[in-house]
Amino acid sequence: MAEQTAPPQSAGPDAPVTDPGKPDGAVVRDALGVGIAVGLSGFAFGVTSAGSGLTLLQTCALSLFVFTGASQFALVGALAAGGNPYTAAAGAFFLGIRNAFYGLRLSQLLALPRPLRPLAAQWVIDETTAVTLPQPTRRAARIGFTVTGLTLYVLWNLTTLAGALGAEALGDTGTWGLDAAGPAVFLALLAPMLRSSTERVTAGLAVLLLLGLLPVLPAGAPVLVSALAAPLVLFLKGRGTGHGETPTEAPTTPREAR
Repeated sequence: MAEQTAPPQSAGPDAPVTDPGKPDGAVVRDALGVGIAVGLSGFAFGVTSAGSGLTLLQTCALSLFVFTGASQFALVGALAAGGNPYTAAAGAFFLGIRNAFYGLRLSQLLALPRPLRPLAAQWVIDETTAVTLPQPTRRAARIGFTVTGLTLYVLWNLTTLAGALGAEALGDTGTWGLDAAGPAVFLALLAPMLRSSTERVTAGLAVLLLLGLLPVLPAGAPVLVSALAAPLVLFLKGRGTGHGETPTEAPTTPREAR
C-alpha cells in the first residue's frame, strides 16, 4: 500500500552473497519509516468503514484478515455509495490480485522456509514489496520485509480500531475527506513504478475508464471494468509490433525486457 529501484540480483536460494549491502540499521530505519507513515492511515480506514455502516467487528476483521489498504478502502467506499455488496467485494478482490504477483517475485528473493511462507503471505502488500525489492542482499531483503510487515500490521490494526471507535465523535465522516487517504497513499507508491510508456498509458487509460464509468455503472463496477485497460494496451501493442513496426523504445533493463 515507496519507490522501486533495480531488484537485487540473486542466482538462487543457496547462492552465496558477496555484496555486503547496506547496514542492518539503515534497512530497519527505512522499513520503520514506511511502516509507521502508512500504518497511521489505518485511522482513516476505521473512520470510513464505520461511517459506511460496517460494525466495529467487521471493520477490525477486514484489517486483520484482508490487510491490503487499497482493497479495504475500495470495499467500504463502494458500500458507502450504496453499491451491491457482491460487486463491492469483487472490485476489492480484483484490486488485491496485484499482491499475488508481488508474491511471485518476493518468494524467490526471500527464499523463506516453507513453514513461514503462509504467515509471510499475509504481509505481501505494496509497502513491504517497495521496501524489500531495492535491497542489495537477501539478508537486507528479509529484514526490510519483516520490519515493514510487522510495524505496518500492528499499527494498521491499532489505528483501525481507534478510527472505528472515534467515528461517532467525528460526526459526518464524509466532510473530513478521510476516505481519500488510502487511495492517496496507494497512488504515491504507484506513481514512481510507472517507468515505461506502456505502463503509463495503461494507468492513464484505466483512470479514464474509471472516471467515465462512475456516473453510469453501479458503485464498485467501474473498478472491475478499468482493469481491462491492461489487456487492451497489451493487445494494441502486440498488433503494432506484429505488423513489422519497430518498437519506439528498446528495452534497456531486464525489467523492461520482460
